[in-house]
Amino acid sequence: MLDARLAIPAGAAWVGAVVLIGVDREAVVVTSWASAGLALLIAGGLAVVARRARAVIPSLLALALAAAAVGFAAPLRAPPVIADALGGAPLDVVVQLELTATPDTTTVPARIVRAVDANGAAAAVSVPVRLLSIDVERRTPLGTTLVGQARLIPVGAGDGRVALVRVIGEWTPTRDPPPLLAAGDALRERFLALMEQFGGDGAVLLPGLAIGDTSEVPDDLDLAMKQSALSHLTAVSGANCAIVVGLILGLGGLLRWPRWVRIVIALAALGFFVVLVTPEPSVIRAAIMATTVLLATQVGRPAHGLPVLALAVMGIIVLDPWIARQYGFVLSVLATAALLVLAGPIAERLSTVMPAAMALWVAVPLAAQLACQPVLILLQPEVPVWGVVANILAAPAAPVSTVVGMIACVLAPVIPWLATAVAAVAWLPSAWIAGVARVSSGMPGALVPWLEGPLGATLLAVLTALLLVAWRVPAPIGTARWRRRLVAAGLVGAVVTFGVTAGRDLLMRSAVPDDWLIAQCDVGQGDAVLVRDGSHTVLIDTGPTTEALEHCLDVLRVDHVDVFLITHFDLDHVGGLDAILGRVGEVWTGPVGRPADQAVLDALLATGAPVRDVRQGDTLRPARATWSVLWPPDHRGVSPGNDASVVVDVRFGPDCASCPSLLALGDLGESVQRTMMATADVRAVDVVKVSHHGSPDQYDEVYARAAATIALIGVGADNGYGHPAASVLEAVEVAGGTVSRSDRHGLVLVGVDAGGLWAWHERAGGVRADE
Repeated sequence: MLDARLAIPAGAAWVGAVVLIGVDREAVVVTSWASAGLALLIAGGLAVVARRARAVIPSLLALALAAAAVGFAAPLRAPPVIADALGGAPLDVVVQLELTATPDTTTVPARIVRAVDANGAAAAVSVPVRLLSIDVERRTPLGTTLVGQARLIPVGAGDGRVALVRVIGEWTPTRDPPPLLAAGDALRERFLALMEQFGGDGAVLLPGLAIGDTSEVPDDLDLAMKQSALSHLTAVSGANCAIVVGLILGLGGLLRWPRWVRIVIALAALGFFVVLVTPEPSVIRAAIMATTVLLATQVGRPAHGLPVLALAVMGIIVLDPWIARQYGFVLSVLATAALLVLAGPIAERLSTVMPAAMALWVAVPLAAQLACQPVLILLQPEVPVWGVVANILAAPAAPVSTVVGMIACVLAPVIPWLATAVAAVAWLPSAWIAGVARVSSGMPGALVPWLEGPLGATLLAVLTALLLVAWRVPAPIGTARWRRRLVAAGLVGAVVTFGVTAGRDLLMRSAVPDDWLIAQCDVGQGDAVLVRDGSHTVLIDTGPTTEALEHCLDVLRVDHVDVFLITHFDLDHVGGLDAILGRVGEVWTGPVGRPADQAVLDALLATGAPVRDVRQGDTLRPARATWSVLWPPDHRGVSPGNDASVVVDVRFGPDCASCPSLLALGDLGESVQRTMMATADVRAVDVVKVSHHGSPDQYDEVYARAAATIALIGVGADNGYGHPAASVLEAVEVAGGTVSRSDRHGLVLVGVDAGGLWAWHERAGGVRADE
């Protein structure tokens, strides 16, 4: 029998936190304390006058506690010295890195620990932020303190970070990380160096499986892990914490340590493990749960899983209410709850048709996927058909690679030769998991399209609940006849949803205008823009996934890309490369940095597509239109990345004088946009491709000078970055433009007719709309 007495109050606290952290910064404190007071008042009233309703009192108290936590934490997240600087004024700050930065890192979470106000007074603060365009020459461990002058760019309410931070000048390291953090980073670095001796996917994936370090995992393997529903294996969570605690307790039992000694040493080992893998949401949740279990064991009260999970959730939310909306935390809790509530009953049902051991083997990944998939729909509206199969195939290898890999990590600085031998053992199951990911993600029908957004997530959650009830999981409900009807209803719902999704694609293809000149593909959080010039087609970037770009090209009936322009080599701009390999006539590119960047060009060269480096001042004419390169300057001395994005101004010739002009800004940030404005001829255009998916790191004068009628923003729904920022939308509107964004409008087409410039939106019912 499940004990849900703590789960329901924990759920109430969670929901309360999710709602309250979304309140505007100016009103969140008052709203939170008012909510806490109201919840306490209602609880007190029920305790006195309504005995039958007393069951809801624990939930009201939990809600009051969460609301009070939000009310208490909100002023600390944005003290006056920080709030005053959110308008854009420069601020001298001291920040502490919360993740290790490397030369390849472009952004990293950090915490402002000291700020100097306009009067020169220094104030100690603790404000979570994200550093933009961080440029370090060597590996810089988490915990390192940096000082510099910066601009703060506010993000939306509910974001785990208060602001994005762009340094003015350079960051200057002032203090090394504390000894414990430095030791943990040194151990991670030694393990990564150890794995360089090995080759293939197994070597780059093993640090992720063992200690959650995915810094060396290439983008294509990372995408394959996600599409095969195996990415959770590199997200350190309860399983890893259980291994650490279990090893210590087992060793203590063999050595006959007293119980309290085993508990203390296990807690110390768990603390260092959290430091080693970095304190991400799933790790924090797992560590708190493990700590609760250990303490319960110490006092002689065995802890059941669901109450412990509920207590961990409440504890984490009280400590950091803004974690409530983070996808990693949500998925971690749901997966753990599924294993506690669903895995056993599912295994019991499956054991009627297969051996019990195999039933449990299948039930664990199936339960986790059933619980998490509705939330994953918000990130990517597709269902991984082979996800359960992939997890079943990976299941025997995962614990071996994790345990043996952790042992190799610990041995690396102490006994290098033994660590190498142990790592060699762990490499084999790691390579197997990578192979499973690549094969399953490449299978026919690997991803089934689904309705996107909250509607799609809700529908899938309802269908999943119907399936579980019909399957008598976790317990029988109703009669067998009633459950059979639920199965039928669920099947009808799934078929209808799939039919509507597939049918929508067919209808859209028939409704798509064929006289478009500029197209923004719906590729999620990424860029893919097509420009059609007579019989020639130029593609600017590919977006993050092959499938999304293939779908767009198929809908637009584009079989060949005459020119492929790579603005820069981030995954959200070149991840869909496979969709056009062998179909490209010529490649234009900016600066090349990492070996992975060169690998992209090598793949294109291998298909016979010549590569041309372009830079500021170049003028290119693949057909009638003139493509003027406004950025970057000469590649020497320019660091590849967002701020070295290729920016182009596209203008058609006299043969198509009414055709729309385009300014495509890549992913440039504010400071570089200012420099470009001073060194290049930025002119008025009809269409502007907004920089960096609508990031708030923009120079408004660019949009004012462009004065575009239509602004294209390639952005994913619920992207977690707050894109597009309200400030960007306002800048476009002030300049006289109208926004077409892929998260809301889907595929966007732009053309011209006798009535002037027009834009067509996939999600406007297939109707052409004048903008």
